Amino acid sequence: MQLGRAEILSTKQPRPKITVVGAGNVGASVAQYAVEKELGDVVLVDVIEGVPQGKALDLAQAGPIHGYDSRLIGSNGYDESANSDIVVITAGLARKPGMTRDDLLFKNAEIVGSVVDQVVGRSKQAILILVTNPLDAMVQLAWKRSGWAPERVIGMAGVLDSSRFRTFIARELNVSVENVTAFVLGGHGDTMVPLPRYSTVAGIPITELLPKATIDALVQRTANGGAEIVGLLKTGSAYYAPAASTVEMVEAILKDKKKILPCAAYLNGQYGVRGLYVGVPVKLGRAGVEQVIEITLAPDEQAAFDKSAAAVRELVDKLKL
Repeated sequence: MQLGRAEILSTKQPRPKITVVGAGNVGASVAQYAVEKELGDVVLVDVIEGVPQGKALDLAQAGPIHGYDSRLIGSNGYDESANSDIVVITAGLARKPGMTRDDLLFKNAEIVGSVVDQVVGRSKQAILILVTNPLDAMVQLAWKRSGWAPERVIGMAGVLDSSRFRTFIARELNVSVENVTAFVLGGHGDTMVPLPRYSTVAGIPITELLPKATIDALVQRTANGGAEIVGLLKTGSAYYAPAASTVEMVEAILKDKKKILPCAAYLNGQYGVRGLYVGVPVKLGRAGVEQVIEITLAPDEQAAFDKSAAAVRELVDKLKL
């Protein structure tokens, strides 16, 4: 028996809905990677008239070539975002050469706060992923502003920092990036804490493969990874790797993969930190952060982590959160 068109449409399960707020380089790349992986339909929101509409249409027209059927909508408002499964917030000012992450704090706090106000009432069951810098403080702000459980408000930072570390390790050893696993804790920025003894190549710790001086140089380059790209681009900041990192989190959540990834998550005593979002390894699934993975740190690693958490706390205190 043949099904009619209406019957075919009625049996089709709705795709997950992903809203991306901010249609700049990062947001548009998140939308691109998400539809190329066929993770769901995408709503692209931006205040600049025509930009989200144009980028959504452009991405839709790439669908026949890449083979995705995801629906893409561009909007200058938030009504189209209603009932999203995930909302990714990339909106905010980008860092310019010579600008510290602290310089971004108050302006981006204003932007993120207004976005959260718009999305939480329309998508009451969504999970929020923050990408806007200064990352850890923006996640704390979004959590407070939303009133949601902390497990549903997450920051993208550690996936990106680990990816940068993995890239540098792979290049140094001339091996595939797929063989490299890297571990980065702490706040996103100059005080992040890469952990070489937990970073491996095909299971072999890099401390067995590289001299300490080389590892120290790779760690320093990882910590300055964003600033290095800002300095090269002159008029912008990184977007391909941040977007790819965000979409790895989106995929882990929507597919309930229970994937362990380093993310900015709310700590309630883990690692000696309470009431603060800091980068740690977590298990990501359909409920968001389903577990914070706590590992034993050496005294020097714990000291570095404490210093990083204190830097995050300083920003949070400035925002009076």
